[in-house]
Amino acid sequence: MSSFPGSIVVMETTLKGKVALVAGATRGTGRAIAVELGAAGATVYCTGRSTREGRSEMDRPETIEETAERVTEAGGEGIAVRVDHLDPEQVRTLVERIDHEHGRLDVLVNDIWGGDHLTAWNTPVWKHPLDDGLRMLRLGIDTHLITSHHALPLLTREPGGLLVEITDGTLEYNAGNYRLCAFFDLVKVAVNRLGFSMAHELRPHGCTAVSLTPGWLRSESMLEGFGVTEENWRDAIAKQPDFVISESPAFTGRAVAALAADPERDRWSGQSLSSGQLAKEYGFTDVDGSRPDAWGYIAAKEGAAGPVDADDYR
Repeated sequence: MSSFPGSIVVMETTLKGKVALVAGATRGTGRAIAVELGAAGATVYCTGRSTREGRSEMDRPETIEETAERVTEAGGEGIAVRVDHLDPEQVRTLVERIDHEHGRLDVLVNDIWGGDHLTAWNTPVWKHPLDDGLRMLRLGIDTHLITSHHALPLLTREPGGLLVEITDGTLEYNAGNYRLCAFFDLVKVAVNRLGFSMAHELRPHGCTAVSLTPGWLRSESMLEGFGVTEENWRDAIAKQPDFVISESPAFTGRAVAALAADPERDRWSGQSLSSGQLAKEYGFTDVDGSRPDAWGYIAAKEGAAGPVDADDYR
């Protein structure tokens, strides 16, 4: 048995023999999901557009090769494949490769995004750059549908497959709140809904689909924005007190690994879930030993008549 930092003790072989595709594994949540699946013993195909040979339009330094190496270091087998998930032919070729090399796909994680740089905050649709907005829809919605179209026939070959749609915000929160701009808002609501609709289509094949959101994510870009690192992230609380309920990307990675290892995960099918919610269910923690529930904190703060203690949600 092996104990990973800040997590419950898990069997190294929990997902041994399982094959996962994490679409959008270059950085942030996608990278952490790939690593945590690898830590549980899975073979993980890590896809994205940023490689050591060239960056995507987001122009960030993280690469899929680094992600795959971390998967292998964690105990799994990481395989980096450059894929633009807006290109159906590239996705089809990827799935054919997975089928040829393993003949199965047990977990599909749709974490494709890449639209942060296109979002004009609090800008009405008639003032928002139209090309940026439409590209955001393509990057955040079309990519998920293209990937599922090609990958789900392999996932459904045998019962027990898991599809996870990664989004930003629970379905309840997104349905009742305006999210940055109309284009961003639409993307996040749509991905929540995909978890529901895909569950309907996968259920007859004995497979499960959910949508899953992290809380306030300490991604690479978020940490840079606050001028901190994962090691000293608490220094940013002085600037923004609510940052105390933030979480590392590994927290959502552990949520996906717990779902994938749960033989009764079908009870979640069609639901909109959060990392904090699943931490309570499965008993895992973040890397610092905490168990943040950002969406519970947000709901409590918005509904409270007085101050809410964030420590109650860690």
